[in-house]
Amino acid sequence: MLATLRLPTSPSLLIGLEASDDAAVYKLDERSALVQTVDFFPPIVDDAYAYGAIAAANALSDVYAMGGRPILALAIAAFPDTLDLAVMAAIMQGGADKAAEAGVVVAGGHTVTDREPKYGLCVTGLVDPAHVTTKGGARPGDVLLLTKPLGTGLITTAIKWDEGDEAHLEAATASMLRLNRRAAELAAKVGVHAATDITGFGLLGHAAEVARHSRVGLRVEAAALPLLPGAEDYARRGIAPGGLGRNREHLEGPGYVRYAAHIEEARRLILYDPQTSGGLLFALPPAAAAELLRRCAAEGEPCWPIGEATAGEGIEVI
Repeated sequence: MLATLRLPTSPSLLIGLEASDDAAVYKLDERSALVQTVDFFPPIVDDAYAYGAIAAANALSDVYAMGGRPILALAIAAFPDTLDLAVMAAIMQGGADKAAEAGVVVAGGHTVTDREPKYGLCVTGLVDPAHVTTKGGARPGDVLLLTKPLGTGLITTAIKWDEGDEAHLEAATASMLRLNRRAAELAAKVGVHAATDITGFGLLGHAAEVARHSRVGLRVEAAALPLLPGAEDYARRGIAPGGLGRNREHLEGPGYVRYAAHIEEARRLILYDPQTSGGLLFALPPAAAAELLRRCAAEGEPCWPIGEATAGEGIEVI
């Protein structure tokens, strides 16, 4: 569909649809550029306030992934006529409070009537044009670091099916609510070659974008993947969101992913689990990766090494 569109452009547009990155980047001058993204979705949890806050954290992550600092947001929302006004207010308050935690002002927005609630943010940030972190800079030998555990799609699906444990949902919600702000700030201090945030396409879907844009291969260690409590059990039981299958087919259909023989089916499912407000994936030189891990540990900021970039193409899961 996008290939048929004729869109206006500008020499100031440093990153647009052609690059298929996490956010658009528009150059203002030699020292500053705007980073802009928009993201919204239906409720992922039952608690209205938490839903709004998760949606905001999810939208903000795109700016962090580009190396930017979010400063301004507009809300975008759809609500049924039958939804209690207090519920609508709680959703929007959750989003506004999470934005405030990030130092972002929610200055307005737009709503429409719809049968299913939807909420999110259009976020604007600032970045130095010389320090934008795109998906396309990974190099062979780079270490892959991930800043949040996987499994939000599996866990929220289990809850929807009345098969889930509330303790697992609480852990997943806490993870989704956590901003990627500090991880991005620490990464900027050591320097990264490439970055992206892990959301609806799952870990391998977004990792594949890094690989393709960087023209490298990736090697992912299945045993090194950080997992939310309960995620692997639900995968073993076949409780999985519909998007997981689409993510898997997109990469496995063309044979882009290769597995070591010992990788069990549950781990393969987790690799494609659609994440909501997932972590950042960084590719950076070994010395910088070691320094970032040290700084994260010193501040109690989660971060895990999960693999490396290689010469060649495709993704190898070992």
